[in-house]
Amino acid sequence: MSPARRRACIEHVRQKLQVSERLACRVLGQHRSTQRKVPRGRADEDALTADIVALASQYGRYGYRRITALLRNAGWTVNMKRVERIWRREGLKVPQKQPKKGRLWLNDGSCIRLRPERPNHVWSYDFVESRTHDGRKFRMLNLIDEFTRECLAIRVSRKLNSTDVLDALSDQFILRGVPGYIRSDNGPEFIATAVRNWIAAVGARTAYIEPGSPWENGYCESFNSKLRDELLDSEIFYSLAEARIVIESWRRHYNTRRPHSSLGYRPPTSQALQWPASPPGTASPATPSIAPTPVMH
Repeated sequence: MSPARRRACIEHVRQKLQVSERLACRVLGQHRSTQRKVPRGRADEDALTADIVALASQYGRYGYRRITALLRNAGWTVNMKRVERIWRREGLKVPQKQPKKGRLWLNDGSCIRLRPERPNHVWSYDFVESRTHDGRKFRMLNLIDEFTRECLAIRVSRKLNSTDVLDALSDQFILRGVPGYIRSDNGPEFIATAVRNWIAAVGARTAYIEPGSPWENGYCESFNSKLRDELLDSEIFYSLAEARIVIESWRRHYNTRRPHSSLGYRPPTSQALQWPASPPGTASPATPSIAPTPVMH
């Protein structure tokens, strides 16, 4: 029970039973000084509360941990427990947890997975669908760097095929160089002969996930869920041009400002700029573990 509620209980007992403050405190086991010293809130409590509510309203799917990171980026010197206390006092809702997903286990009991070891080591890409206000579908091709979690590009169009995949990849190859591996599912746009031959020609290797195993492309699946949860489910797009502008703006925010929990609540671009974070031969806290040699197709 909080000190404020205990003070209220003692005052209620005094008024109801007509007993002294000394006796009421002794019965309830509370020191008398708590009744006489009125707690004073911090001078910045109202300003901090207003900023927390404003951030929670702007980023409706963020919890108090990510809000704390945003407050620190804005200049606040604040403890996460204090933010949590204000968060619960104001009745702010923590986003629901996502259901857990399993791993792909082989017949011999081993789990094989390609893990990113450095920036530009493994890229992954996938499609996401949404609709404009008139009910027409449009597709998004999301390309991410699995190590830094940075979204390299989101291509938006009514239809996307293997040619669009090649265009998006070639643009990023020119800007960032050729990655070691490119991971995708077994969709027709990704296993097209032209795509496989072109990727091999530029010096990269393809890593296709097993059919019906989306968790093998977990980094991209996680990004897709954040894109849908924080943007697509809360925005109405009246045209394809508007969708492109809003989605690109969100992508820039995701890369440069949005705190990422797996990166110590830093945005992905800071992870890329700080690499290497430790001397060679030592593990970085944000570096994912390295699994055995992956199965390639």
